[in-house]
Amino acid sequence: MRTQVAIIGAGPAGLVLSQLLHLAGISSVVLEVRDRAYVESRVRAGVLEQGSVDLLRACGLGARLDREGMPHEGINLQFAGARHRVPVTALTGRSITVYGQQEVVKDAIAARLADGGDVRFSVSDVRLSGLAASPRVAFVENGREALLECDFVAGCDGFHGVSRSFVPDGVLTTYERTYPFAWLGILAEAPPSTEELIYCHSPRGFALVSMRSPSISRLYLQVAPDEPLSEWSDSRVWDELQQRLAMPGWELAEGVVLDKGITAMRSLVTEPLQWKRLFLAGDAVHIVPPTGAKGMNLALADVRLLGTALASWYTTGSRALLDSYSSDCLWRVWRAQHFSWWMTSMLHKFPDHDPYEEKLQLSQLRYLTTSESYARSLSENYVGLP
Repeated sequence: MRTQVAIIGAGPAGLVLSQLLHLAGISSVVLEVRDRAYVESRVRAGVLEQGSVDLLRACGLGARLDREGMPHEGINLQFAGARHRVPVTALTGRSITVYGQQEVVKDAIAARLADGGDVRFSVSDVRLSGLAASPRVAFVENGREALLECDFVAGCDGFHGVSRSFVPDGVLTTYERTYPFAWLGILAEAPPSTEELIYCHSPRGFALVSMRSPSISRLYLQVAPDEPLSEWSDSRVWDELQQRLAMPGWELAEGVVLDKGITAMRSLVTEPLQWKRLFLAGDAVHIVPPTGAKGMNLALADVRLLGTALASWYTTGSRALLDSYSSDCLWRVWRAQHFSWWMTSMLHKFPDHDPYEEKLQLSQLRYLTTSESYARSLSENYVGLP
């Protein structure tokens, strides 16, 4: 087989890149190790920056997003027994939209297949070769060996994917920080208890109230990084959420828990994002703690640049944008890294947290809710830089 761009991974990054290339008249094949049902149902991120919404609309993936997405013009910060709204749209002119990552994936798969796109699920043993000049992707499909020849490979297969491993030793440098806590997240059949997200700093630990639809809530608790999920019954989760989020005159709506899991918290950047004819995007090369809602948005920002760079190469023969892909991505990646670290450090309870550190956190939160310029800085980063 032959295509122009082989894309490894059918998450938001790989699928949106395939759609962008299709619109530019560039052929691609998407290879995914999981089956379609798994990819379309895995619960991940749910907050889209303004730029991500604009990108999805521009590449024909905005119809259901516009019908079912939930635009938000502010977020709430809760601390010291009070809740404060940060009006992000009033401060920046931009907003966020709550729309689950799995919904973006469903929309992109449907669009690619409707256009005759080549998206292959449940492949295995993916191997890359010839990356310096003539890339080839070998894989197993339906028990049979297959070989795909291409001009470029886009590794959009996440941190545990194989693409990054085919870069020679000594080329990549990884910067990493692991946090001493994790998030326990639930998806619940319960109407949202608030119109906008609540980020809660509590003496018992961080909590977050979010949503996925008018009838589905997404909620998180800070827990220990080695916390056994088996020790958290549904009733214990709800009880802990109630205690951390308690406010006079406000109630947290409870319901049937549909999904429950624990997510480790870490920051990671591997650079450069390219080697020869292999280009890496999304979680394959950078991970952020979810506090800043940046993971999926960074992945989409990467493939927007990569799609533009590939289109430029095919139409003009110039490698300029391909050669600058890594540096063009990394300025935004590191800005998001800092913002996510800052939000995480300000809102979570650290082990052996002494009173001095807690006073610093509360000072930051009070300043955020009383200084327009400080609130504007948070808002600019939260809704996404242009």
